[in-house]
Order: sequence, then C-alpha cells, then structure tokens
Amino acid sequence: MRVLLPDEMARVDRAAIEVEKIPGLELMERAGEAVAREARDMLSSVGGRRAAILCGKGNNGSDGLVAARRLAGAFTVVVYMVGVSGPDGLSPDSRANIDRLSGSAVSLKWLTQPADADELKRELPRFDLLIDALFGTGLSGAVAGLHAAAIGTINDSGRRVLSVDIPSGVSGATGAIASQAVIADRTVTFAAPKVGLVQYPGAGMVGEMEVVDIGIPPRLLDEIGESHIYLVTEEDADALVPSRAPDAYKGSCGSVLVVGGSVGLTGAPAMTSQAALRSGAGLVTLALPEGLNDIMEVKLTEVMTLPLPETGGRALSDASADRVLELCGSYDSVAVGPGAGSEPETIEALRKLVAGIDGPLVLDAEGLNAMVGHTAQLTGRSCPAVLTPHPGEMARLLETDKEAVQADRISTATRAAREWNAVVVLKGAGTVIAEPGGDVFINATGNAGMATAGMGDVLSGVIASFMAQGLEPLPAAVAGVYYHGHAGDLAAQMEGMAGLTAGDVIRHLPLALRRLSEERWL
Repeated sequence: MRVLLPDEMARVDRAAIEVEKIPGLELMERAGEAVAREARDMLSSVGGRRAAILCGKGNNGSDGLVAARRLAGAFTVVVYMVGVSGPDGLSPDSRANIDRLSGSAVSLKWLTQPADADELKRELPRFDLLIDALFGTGLSGAVAGLHAAAIGTINDSGRRVLSVDIPSGVSGATGAIASQAVIADRTVTFAAPKVGLVQYPGAGMVGEMEVVDIGIPPRLLDEIGESHIYLVTEEDADALVPSRAPDAYKGSCGSVLVVGGSVGLTGAPAMTSQAALRSGAGLVTLALPEGLNDIMEVKLTEVMTLPLPETGGRALSDASADRVLELCGSYDSVAVGPGAGSEPETIEALRKLVAGIDGPLVLDAEGLNAMVGHTAQLTGRSCPAVLTPHPGEMARLLETDKEAVQADRISTATRAAREWNAVVVLKGAGTVIAEPGGDVFINATGNAGMATAGMGDVLSGVIASFMAQGLEPLPAAVAGVYYHGHAGDLAAQMEGMAGLTAGDVIRHLPLALRRLSEERWL
C-alpha cells in the first residue's frame, strides 16, 4: 500500500482538481461523508447521540464541517471553530462549507480567547464522540495557545475520539510530536496513509486507521509520489514467501550458516539458528568457537554445529574467518554476528567475513558493530547484504546519535541503504526496510511485548532463512520483518505481552506461516 508524504498528497490533491477537473468542494464532500460514516459507526457502537467537532481554519476543518452537516438531524452536533473569530478568517472552501450549514441543526461556536478553553473543558465531556479536525498533515512545529488547550481537553475528556486525516499535533512527514497530539481511537485518512500515521510516536496516536477512497484516481499516487514508501500488508507479505513443492526435501529448502557466539552470549546464535529452521530452512549449521561447541550440542537438537578456531577468551579468531570462507560457498545464505562478542581479533575476523562472503549475507549485532568506521567495505559487494541495526547500532554506524536516527527513521534508513549499497532494516516499532534504489517499506506487525532481549537474533534467522529459500535480499527482509512481527502478535494474543520472550516468537513462527502452507501446499 502506497504511503505519501504531506507535500506529495498536496500535489495529488492539486492534480485531481486541476488536471482531472474534480472540484475541490466535491473532494471535501466525499471526505466529510467518510468522516460522518465513521462517526455514525462509533456513535452507534455505544448508543451515543451527541458529537462535538473541533475544526481549524484549513481544509482539515472543512472536512469536519461537511461531516457536521452530514450528521445533523440524526445526531446532536456542535462545531467548535478553534482559533477562528469568524468566516473571514477561513479559506474560500471553508467559508462555502460554513454557508452550507445555514438552516441545519448544527450549533456553531467560534473560540478565540484563552477563556474559551474553559468552555471546552466544561462541555466536551458531555459528548459521546469528539471529532478532531483541527490540523491536517501539513502541521510543522509545536502546537500552542488555544489549540494546545483544545488538544489537552480532548485527551482528558474520557470520550471516544475520531481524528480527520491525522491526529492533530502529529507531523505528517515523520510522525514526530513537537509538543502534544490528540490520542485518537480511530483515524480516517484519505486516498493513502501518510508517513506520520505509520511512524512512531505519531502512529501510537492513530488508533484504528481507516483509509478511504474519495475519488482520486489511484494512478496519481504513483505518478506524483516520488518517495516510493509502502506499508506492507498481509497480501504483500504472502506473495513474497516462497512456496514448498510437494516433493521437497531438506536440501531443496535452503541451507543457512550462522556465524557467532562467545562466552555469555551463546543464546543469540542459538536463537538465530532455531528461527531459521522454524521459518522454513531445510538445513541450518551454527559455526561457533570450538570451546562453546559442547554446550551448543546440548542446547540445539535439529541445528548442526561447526566448531571453529577460537581466541583465548573463547571467541571467534582470525583463523575462524578463514575456515568460514572456505565453507560458506556450500550454504545458500550466511548470518554473521549474533553473540560474537567484541574482542579485537573477533572484530577483525568479522570484517574479513563481510569482505570475503560474496553470497547472500545477513549482518546483525556484533557483525554490525564491526563495521563502525568501515562501512565502505559494504559498497562493493556483488550481492547487497541485509543489515539489521536497532537505532543505537544505526547511530554508531552513521556516527550520529540515537535521537537523530529516531527523528526521521525513513530518511535515515534510506540514506544508509544508498551509501552502503545494502538493504537496511532499521528495527523498532514501525520497522523501516530500505534498499539502495530508494524504495522503502514500513512494517505494521509486532507489539510492545517484543521489546525484550533476543528478538533481533530471531529476525536475523528468519531473513537468512527466506534468503536461503531463494528470495532476493529485499523481499527476504520485507517478508522476514512482517512474519517475525506476526509471530510476535500471535504469541501476545495467546499468552499476553508481559513476559513475552524471543523463544515464544520462534515457537509461533510456523503458526504465523501456516495460512500460506494451507493455501499453497494442500
């Protein structure tokens, strides 16, 4: 599903009006009716009869005015024009929609003074539904004054909230919140999701998102949208996952080599290996320091092990890299880094592996940290690696801070993918997958229960598994992130978020993929 930046959506609107000759008021009418439809549903679900609509002076407010007219009669509707003293302060389209309210049952109030905030505090809790039409997606900077008071009152009211296009206070371009934002139960947006709706913290304010068609030709989204940002849907992910032939055998289902492990960090490569198996790989081998092999023989049953030369601290040595490079051509994909530790010799060994492995490669954890200051080593690879940094690792790789990474995750991941000639998976809520050509995919699966140790190790195993089964790096990353999150969602639904572990996600991977197997194999 295409995701647009606010300026792209503005150009799409303009093209619909100027090129397709769709009157702007007609687009507003369709948008307002969509808002009214969602409002009716939310009111009916609680037996409510009273709706308050808080409107600003822009097009977002105009959509709210249309919704007010469409709801009037069946429901009691009060419109609060916030920060506007009268029709003269409105755009021509907004004035036209104010005029259309004439003779309706809608009660209209103009709020401009600081004392008007007290009126909102008294009145809003009396309504069954609050409709937020204060700001659209073009908002930049902090919300202040009466608008800030209105947002605070909405959030404190205890009422259900429907936001128009985007919760007011959220940046449509990044999802950032400069001061405060409306916390919606549902958001109705038009033509396509906006970036701020699918990137946190803004995504956390959206509630249930409804994307509605208001008659804008879909081709305009592709013709005008330059950013190539997509929200991964279930259908998208399903189409990517490789099918398994009825006469499949272990050798035809892909082989994965996992390289990592050190004292105190044996769990990471073990989980990567198990996740690779549980997401469909036919054969998985864990290459690790020889002094840790015995414990892995106990921890792992289906995964084979490959003991490697080690340092005095039982970590991967320089000689271990030479051994892996001799053998890696026998595997369909290699995952490097989980639990490898930070001994200087190990870091050099990891760099040697990145330089020498010319096939499908997933780089995580210590494998990423080994690249700090050496990312130029990635650019000449014939097969782009898949890098899976969390924000802290990304900050180290880009020599910046985590706050800068999180401020605009899409731009950060896009820049890194282009500079490193790699597929970059910037982990976190709303994981961003970017590829060197500029395409960006945003994931919507996963939950807060997955904020625990080992989840990234599991993800690396899933991506490596999909690559071993024949997917190119980008689709393997997109599908891997989606089904990793989906497995986490299933685990949370069945067992709850509190205490959710990476092992729970591994255990639910086959269940996450089961619908595909039923459709394709039976």
